[in-house]
Amino acid sequence: MPEPPIFPRRGRLRRLAAAVLVLCAVAGYVAVQYVYGGKPPARCRVVSAHDDGAAYEFTAEQARNAATVAAVGTSRGMPERAVTIALATALQESGLRNIRHGDRDSLGLFQQRPTQGWGDERQIMDPAYSAARFYEHLAEVPGYSRLPLTVAAQRVQRSGYPQAYAKHEPDAVLLAAALTGRAPAAFSCEGRPGADPGGPARVRAALARDFGHGVRTGGRGRTVTVPVPATAAADGRAPRRGWELAHWAVAQASALRVERVSYGGREWVAAESGTWRRVRGGGAAGPGGTSGEVRIVTGQ
Repeated sequence: MPEPPIFPRRGRLRRLAAAVLVLCAVAGYVAVQYVYGGKPPARCRVVSAHDDGAAYEFTAEQARNAATVAAVGTSRGMPERAVTIALATALQESGLRNIRHGDRDSLGLFQQRPTQGWGDERQIMDPAYSAARFYEHLAEVPGYSRLPLTVAAQRVQRSGYPQAYAKHEPDAVLLAAALTGRAPAAFSCEGRPGADPGGPARVRAALARDFGHGVRTGGRGRTVTVPVPATAAADGRAPRRGWELAHWAVAQASALRVERVSYGGREWVAAESGTWRRVRGGGAAGPGGTSGEVRIVTGQ
């Protein structure tokens, strides 16, 4: 006796799969409406310093974590190549999201495991701590800056899929150039504040968390200023340190309710779609002088 046809069953499975996809889409839409008041989450963008059209777009959460990873690296004296390796690794391991799940007991941006001596759960879920631990291990890899990115990352991570890091290298290169200050005004975010309160005190605390307690700040009221050394780049651009701090502030804007960031004759304004614009009276090192400062204006 011939077996009964299976096509009706396949048809039911297809209809069921389609229904599930529709439900997921509806759930996602409802979540956006509830969490963001009808607006999608804020987006960020980094562009190439060259005229090659390269760009990378990502969320405010990813931008915040990327800026922390870069700041921790430079504060430890690590070169831009190390920051590129760290960012590519975090893109592969977690998508630059601070997640509480993974393979076995893996956690956080770099999927570090408490049982393998990376720290306890609370520590690993701190992006600044987990980034510092990554750089600590990377610094022990002989000649890591000259190795292919996949090799350097694998020496630290010991992943089951070491070649997977390679696909993130172009985006990590763009991010590292902007977040280490080599590419001025290359990093921007939509100025859409999150639900958490901001204010100057939180900006100062976040600066100390990511750059270390040695970073000096000033300012009054809603403004935080960070002095920048007068040493200018050879081509007359603002110092890398200044742009590193300025891009960091933009990346943290949604979480810290930053409304305005200015440095090197340019200004980022949250209310103007989060773009950089040129301002009058701004020289290479900042407005009106041989030394400059990054100015961060908060909403509270």
